[in-house]
Formats: sequence, structure tokens, C-alpha cells
Amino acid sequence: MFWEDFKKFAVRGNVVDMAVGVVIGAAFGNIVKALVDHMIMPPIGLLTGGIDFSRHYIVLKPPSGPGPYANPEEMVKAGAVLLQYGVVINSLVSFFIVALCVFMLMRLMGKLHRKHEEEVTTKECPECAMSIPIKAVRCGHCTAALKGA
Repeated sequence: MFWEDFKKFAVRGNVVDMAVGVVIGAAFGNIVKALVDHMIMPPIGLLTGGIDFSRHYIVLKPPSGPGPYANPEEMVKAGAVLLQYGVVINSLVSFFIVALCVFMLMRLMGKLHRKHEEEVTTKECPECAMSIPIKAVRCGHCTAALKGA
């Protein structure tokens, strides 16, 4: 009984659609991360004097071993506790890019949907409330003369 219910749930169309969305979303996330890390942040860093935001941090607890450390990851391995605010800045830029892409995609989909909406071809008779052609001058159901025709 349990497995049959689970099978019905797993093969429903919306579950499969959601799974496809998650896989595509993960791939899109990887693309955006690469775009931010390798295309957007380097020019921003260049404009700000060579700053690499991913390397910005505050040391809350220094490492226990002797330095020097080449990167924050080595400091963390040596026991340091870091507040890595630069990684958060990169994540915020990534989020902004994803949100912008989703917004543009939804806007495009909205425009395409509006173009495909059907043109109004009927109207309602004010006397009998039946549907009649928009160009009609007299109702075919109750024979009432229509205004503006």
C-alpha cells in the first residue's frame, strides 16, 4: 500500500516538473556563480584597486599554529574563526544576477503570453445577457437593437 501510494506520488506530472526545475536551477546556479566569480567580480575588484571580495574577512579568533597563511581556508584549518563578509558580498551579487535573470525571463514570458491571448470576438446583449458577435447590430436571440451599432 505504501509503495503504491509513493509510486503514484513520484510519477505525477508536477513532481517530475519540479525535479526538472531543481536540476536546471542547480545548473543555472553554477553558471551564475562562474559568471560572478570570473566575469563580474574581477572588473569590480579592478575598479576598487584590485580588491578580491572573497578574501575579505575579520579574524574573530586567531589560528593556533604559526603563520604565514596563504588564504583564509588555511587559517580555518589552523583553528582560526573568521567572519568572511567578502563571501557574503559575492553571494549577494550572485543572488542579484539570478533575481534579475528570473525577472527578465518572467517579463518575456508575460509579453509572449499577452501576444497569444485571444482577441475579443463576442459581447453580451444588454437585454437578454446572451453572447453575440461583437459586430452585431441586433441580438439574434431577443432581436433587441443594440446601442452604438
